[in-house]
Amino acid sequence: MKRSFLLMAALCAAGLAAATDLDVKIAYYSKVVTAEGVTREARYEETMLRRAGHVWSARLLPAHAEEHKPGPHKHFNHVVLPRHVVLDNMQPRVEFIDGHAKEVVSVPRSEYDNIGFDGSWDHAYYLLDSKRLKAMPLSSRASSVPGARWREREDKGVFERVLWDDRKQIPLVMESGDKAATFFNRMELTVQPTLTRELPWQKLKGYAQKEYSDFLD
Repeated sequence: MKRSFLLMAALCAAGLAAATDLDVKIAYYSKVVTAEGVTREARYEETMLRRAGHVWSARLLPAHAEEHKPGPHKHFNHVVLPRHVVLDNMQPRVEFIDGHAKEVVSVPRSEYDNIGFDGSWDHAYYLLDSKRLKAMPLSSRASSVPGARWREREDKGVFERVLWDDRKQIPLVMESGDKAATFFNRMELTVQPTLTRELPWQKLKGYAQKEYSDFLD
């Protein structure tokens, strides 16, 4: 009961409505054209499980990816490990799960920059900061998704667009770039039709508890 109250308080503080549980697949794409005329593109995908007080995300790795092997001086690569963000006393707590070594690696707030986390529960849970969303006016662009509306803004040739689903409280598409076509970023979500019942953070019994500092030289 207390946890539910804290979650609702956090939602109110974020200025967003209560959200539904979701399983999603996220596709990322980025393109940069350098001043030397070189075009660099990148694509990758992740899965995300969103439940009250929990966000679990994991990179989808190719079959030929090198196995994450345990060892006393192994390199900690947070990119290839599932990330678990927990709402704890209205503050996000971050840990990474090494299923091969059966370890849970906790990351202190002072190291969030090193793992690409901005410290915002709002951003982790909704994938978009509420202030950033509200700053974007509704667009005249038509949406084919019931309950989802486009928002967009442009400033000095740089644009940002979001297809926001009011029902699910999640962005279905986010795009940003510039009119000169020197860069473009796109994130597209596919909501899965069913929810995972066996949640991965409930299956960590017996895992060793590690600290991020254990992997620093």
